[in-house]
Amino acid sequence: MTRTAYDAVAHSYAELLRDELSHKPLDRRLLDTFADMLFAGGGTRVLDAGCGPGRVSEYLHGHGLTTLGIDVSPAMIDIARRGYPALQFDVGSILDLNLAGGCFEGVVAWYSIIHTPPKLLTVVFAEFWRVLAPGGLLLLSFQVGDERVRIEHAYGHAVAYDVYRLSPEEISDQLSERGFQVEVRVVRAPTGSELQPQAYIIARK
Repeated sequence: MTRTAYDAVAHSYAELLRDELSHKPLDRRLLDTFADMLFAGGGTRVLDAGCGPGRVSEYLHGHGLTTLGIDVSPAMIDIARRGYPALQFDVGSILDLNLAGGCFEGVVAWYSIIHTPPKLLTVVFAEFWRVLAPGGLLLLSFQVGDERVRIEHAYGHAVAYDVYRLSPEEISDQLSERGFQVEVRVVRAPTGSELQPQAYIIARK
């Protein structure tokens, strides 16, 4: 269902959010911090898990990182490939990464876990753990809350998908249970059209 919805809205989504990072200095700072932490540990390879139209991949590539973006939506991947032809993008699911173990020093899930039912997040985090090299870093971002929201209209289209708002404390606990060490946890107030606080976690394998 999420794949169908994002295929439908892909072009509108990409256009509306094209310059989103330019209006969110804290988001840029967190991505900058993630990149700096990777470089400090000698890391350069990053998986952008749930990359959408590729803007986070492009931002990190601009910092000198080597990125692979994956997304469940073929339409999003097509837009990413055309928008950033020098970067690598493939269709794929965060629930079942078709990638070798330990092949990335960093994984970014920039709002891509918000469509995963909470009971399946342990599967997602296990996949992130598997593809990360020892000492690798995971960056998560998500909306704060404790509820499921049904979305039936988005980006000018009729759609049908769920958004899960999540507790930073509970996500931190799940990561710790998997074996991650949470090093950064930030919650910021809503900005622009956002309705909820936004959370960001950086954790190390």
